Amino acid sequence: MHPMLNTAVKAARRAGAIINRASLDLDLLTVRSKRENDFVSEVDHAAEQAIIDTLLAAYPKHSILAEESGATGESEYQWVIDPLDGTTNFLHGFPQYAISIALLHRGQLTHGVIYDPTRNELFTASRGRGAFLNDRRIRVSKRDKLKSALIGTGFPFRDFTHLDAYLGMFRDLVQQTAGLRRPGSAALDLAWVAAGRTDGFFELGLNTWDIAAGCLLILEAGGLVGDLEGGEAYLHSGHVVAGTPKVFAQLLHALAPHLTPALKSA
Repeated sequence: MHPMLNTAVKAARRAGAIINRASLDLDLLTVRSKRENDFVSEVDHAAEQAIIDTLLAAYPKHSILAEESGATGESEYQWVIDPLDGTTNFLHGFPQYAISIALLHRGQLTHGVIYDPTRNELFTASRGRGAFLNDRRIRVSKRDKLKSALIGTGFPFRDFTHLDAYLGMFRDLVQQTAGLRRPGSAALDLAWVAAGRTDGFFELGLNTWDIAAGCLLILEAGGLVGDLEGGEAYLHSGHVVAGTPKVFAQLLHALAPHLTPALKSA
């Protein structure tokens, strides 16, 4: 394993230990609302600090982009961190959440780690070296027809600008797939596409830290990732479509009728 990836794994496991401890005493947590339907707990902050401390101890000159503390430092190496993706699930004791850590080198995804602390599942990927779950190589599924595909998604929950467009997409895909699933952590949703548990995924308005590691996992597992028009802007726009190569193409085709001008230009 590459030393930088190894450091990210160590950071993710430290954060996982903090999250698992806190999950035993959810009633004691201090929680505040960042915005409508968007919650942050002291656990998010503690997990994020543990990750940053671990990464900077090994690579003090690297820069950071983290969900709770924002962007710090100037470097061609940038760590992109979501310390707890699925906070709302976590706060309800709904065991579907994860830690996501990715490294960008000059803007290019280089390493990614997604750690599910409730299942002790560690997803890792390095550019050009494949994707792994607990050291076992993973590939996207072999499904090639949207009709038989299980598709992950995330409902709009914070920003409802594109809700009508999303509902149109949802209505069509419910009828054109084997089913839609919304477990509540985009990072894990992407990891599950990489592991072949779902065959595709789409969501609007995500943040870079939600998706960076998961997108690399899918690419390294033989899948495709794009924005709503199949382009490369997904890390910045936050509009993501992913899947097995054939399902990806059919998913884009199914979503196309619902793309508003705002979604196209994003």
